[in-house]
Amino acid sequence: MIDLHCHLLPGIDDGPATLDDALALARAMVADGIVQAVATPHVFPGRFDNTRGSIAPVHAAFCQRLAQEGIALRLHVAGELRLSAELLDRLGSGDLPFLNQDGPRPRAMLLEMPDGQVPLGTDRLCAAFSRQGIVPLIAHPERNRGVMERLDRILPLLDAGCQLQVTAGSLLGDFGERAQDTAWDLLDRGHVAVVASDAHNLRGRAPRMSAARELLAQECGEPMARRLTQDNPARLCGLA
Repeated sequence: MIDLHCHLLPGIDDGPATLDDALALARAMVADGIVQAVATPHVFPGRFDNTRGSIAPVHAAFCQRLAQEGIALRLHVAGELRLSAELLDRLGSGDLPFLNQDGPRPRAMLLEMPDGQVPLGTDRLCAAFSRQGIVPLIAHPERNRGVMERLDRILPLLDAGCQLQVTAGSLLGDFGERAQDTAWDLLDRGHVAVVASDAHNLRGRAPRMSAARELLAQECGEPMARRLTQDNPARLCGLA
């Protein structure tokens, strides 16, 4: 499997605080059946002031350590970009970490909304990204309270060119019944492009990809399970 969304790099966001914790999480991801992953640290100005340039050396050093430890995880790097109007202003700066920064176009960005709502104007902002050849991939919409309350709030984002990434743990009920129901409703409507772990640690946010993939295969068929956990992540990250 390819895990397109995880917080694995140590010490730069709310993922592992130490190198040892990060290595333990990487081992758990491999044991869970993940062979490639994209480290997506938060890019949230004022809280996690990560940029493409600041993330790159952390990624390079961690990949070197993975090799030294014999951990068979091919690790790519991007970021989970907090939704804000200033993202448009930063597009030309080269400091935004896209999912396929150096791969073929169109580029894709992992975009995080606030947990409590779909902010007014999100569809217009995403449409502006789409016009510039960028695919906005919305992270875990099933955990957004606005979407949980009314599923059709996601439709303008789909119309604006967005794709959706659902969390593996949501499908399994790890984030509560409402998030689980919303995740499966989005799947049933054909709105989901990717299932990813959004793993942060080995306590409450461990990788759950293999269990989610097995459930997807049972409920939706093996071809769908493969598309959501292998084919579509590879396409969006330029690995296909």
